Amino acid sequence: MISVLVVDDSVVVRRLIVDALGEAPGIQVVGTAANGLLAQAKIDQLKPDVVTMDIEMPQMDGIEAVRELRKRHASLPVIMFSTLSAAGASATLEALSAGATDYVTKPSNVGSVQQSIAAVREQLVPKIQALGGRRRPPPAAPPRGPAPTAGLRPGAVPTRPGLPPAGAARPAPMGAPPARPAAKRAPGGRIDILAIGSSTGGPDALTKVLLGLPTDLPVPVVITQHMPPVFTKMFAERLDRATPLKVVEAGEGMELTPGTVYIAPGDRHLIFVRKGTATLTQLNNGPQENSCRPAVDVMFRSVAALYGASAFAAVLTGMGQDGRGGAKVLRDSGAEILAQDEASSVVWGMPGAVVGAGLADEILPLDRIAGALVNRVRVGRAAAVAR
Repeated sequence: MISVLVVDDSVVVRRLIVDALGEAPGIQVVGTAANGLLAQAKIDQLKPDVVTMDIEMPQMDGIEAVRELRKRHASLPVIMFSTLSAAGASATLEALSAGATDYVTKPSNVGSVQQSIAAVREQLVPKIQALGGRRRPPPAAPPRGPAPTAGLRPGAVPTRPGLPPAGAARPAPMGAPPARPAAKRAPGGRIDILAIGSSTGGPDALTKVLLGLPTDLPVPVVITQHMPPVFTKMFAERLDRATPLKVVEAGEGMELTPGTVYIAPGDRHLIFVRKGTATLTQLNNGPQENSCRPAVDVMFRSVAALYGASAFAAVLTGMGQDGRGGAKVLRDSGAEILAQDEASSVVWGMPGAVVGAGLADEILPLDRIAGALVNRVRVGRAAAVAR
């Protein structure tokens, strides 16, 4: 049973969240608090597995509460409860920077209390199950092979001590499809684009990765991060201020240029088209994929179609399996794929799905991903010039 503490100054919202979680299997609300100050004491007393946290509260708001909480509880998942507005997006991103784990948006333009409860339940329950379950130790199981490296192609680097050498046979994860042969391509070939997908934990992970990329990066970077409208624009602006590269929310018809990062806008899929020698962004409202729009799979397929083996993709922390299908298309086209490792991921759903399907060339901790991207681009482009 995953225990949850609900923190919100509104009695109505507290009741809404409690009711939304009341019938969720495996979840129990163990307490509530009306502000961040009271929450600190309740956390010490009740030791919840997950905390839901409002942002605007008296005495101690949600952002300050997260900062204080992180001094004593470094890994306790905190899900912010935000409004779908520019102010709400800005405050939520500030809370994520302060150490919050994820967020949900408060229902708006909803016709009834029951519809509001359903909307909150739909957003909140999967996040609580993923984040709360991650903190609990898994049940004891008989020893078996190191699943996280199953399906790595020759040349991949194991990230945990004691693993067999790269290229050696590895047992597949339980239930995973058998590893497929590596796509034929020239090792160390030229890279012309970096494509990154992420979700839960992604804002922090992307910030760290982009901080490690140089201003003279000779290729564009395209990113799909699961976020609603307004949030993606605010996120791009924050990254633009905080990292060396130029970062923009992708608009219709933007030409991809080296050293620029393009973030898929909320509720729009990001794809690419060729016009002469230029590659342009294109946005659409196509159906959700993996319950997401924007979806990583959509972007990855478009990158594969235009760039093939000259693309390099990374799948970072996130819930669900978005990115796995697109990674297969990329790999079939000869592209290389990197996945964030389980230990450094907030949720190992998306990268774990790619690894479990045998599609990852490398599995790396977050602090090594930027270096791997830069090195791969430089080596490939230097080799292309030499030829």
